[in-house]
Amino acid sequence: MIRWLKNDNRNRVSYSDFDIEKAMAIHAFHRSMPFYMPTSLYALDYLARHLGVSGVYIKDESTRFGLNAFKSLGGTYCVAFCLAERIGLGANWDYEKIIRNLSVKPVFATATDGNHGRGIAYASRLFGCKCHVYLPKGSANERVDNIRREGAETFVTDCSYDETVLMIARKAQEEGWMLVQDTAWEGYTEIPARIMQGYLTMGDEIREQISVTPTHIFLQAGVGSMAASLCAYFRFLYGEKVMISVVEASEADCLYETAKVNDGLLHATKGSMQTMMAGLCCGFPCLTAWEMLKNQADFFLTLDDDDAATGMRTLAYPYPGDPVLESGESGASAIGAVIQILRQYPEAKDALGLGQNSVVLCISTEGATDRENYQRIVREGGECLDADRGQF
Repeated sequence: MIRWLKNDNRNRVSYSDFDIEKAMAIHAFHRSMPFYMPTSLYALDYLARHLGVSGVYIKDESTRFGLNAFKSLGGTYCVAFCLAERIGLGANWDYEKIIRNLSVKPVFATATDGNHGRGIAYASRLFGCKCHVYLPKGSANERVDNIRREGAETFVTDCSYDETVLMIARKAQEEGWMLVQDTAWEGYTEIPARIMQGYLTMGDEIREQISVTPTHIFLQAGVGSMAASLCAYFRFLYGEKVMISVVEASEADCLYETAKVNDGLLHATKGSMQTMMAGLCCGFPCLTAWEMLKNQADFFLTLDDDDAATGMRTLAYPYPGDPVLESGESGASAIGAVIQILRQYPEAKDALGLGQNSVVLCISTEGATDRENYQRIVREGGECLDADRGQF
């Protein structure tokens, strides 16, 4: 089931720390890193034709630094920024300059549903630093193992994601570790902001790759950090020409709930927190992200696991002529929402202004980070794919 909510607080506030100049500077840092390559942007022309829109574009983050998700952009930039600041390098630094000047190496720590922690572990390893990563109960073994392979000490707690964040924050303070968390709260905002800035490289790559101006952008959200970062960037890039929607799991809809209550406070989800979209399974918003999204996002949407599965199957078994893309449960959520709205929700389609002249941009934020579940979902969908297509 898709739900949609127009953001009545929308205004034209802009955020200079997320403008095009800042994005280009952060993109330059990532270019200085070993193994950097831009990820691909694909036009899904045949899907667009069947959906009745002018264009569908999707950015594929499954190849980012070989880590299968976009999160490493935020992790690498934030860790580098912390190290450069610790060394006292000033404004002009890159990967090699940090390596040459780094002597005393801090220990980093974070909580994660999977992708963020892997990115922090990767960044810590690149700079020769130790790292501790805590994960919530129910974390897939594959996600835990991937983080451990990057050299991090891992610990799976017996509590939720939000409780795990509090646990690692206390532990980091006790041990003198540097906490690099991608959600903000009162008194802890600078580090999450640096992580959010790291995601600007993704937006700047899209600027260089896309040949048309999108009319609609769909950005998935857990605590909202990536969505807020790119929403701010795309407002600088496209202004009011684009409609930006934030997509959440229906059982972890903290941003939707905060927007719906609309009393100036942050609100936790009322959902069960039971969703296969692990990267979106966050029960409370990032303070910094919400302050930005409430001013800049046009709509807040939620979708169920079945809707995300539709996105996964559509990308895995595309229309002839479109590329085959491997997109995980969270990665396919935005395109899944778009497909379902255009197929089954005419009222939402009208509310968002989607039609034959629309150009849609989505980001597949991850590949198959839980391969067993991924294979089960796309395999189950293969037999009924033609029937599903007949509904267009």
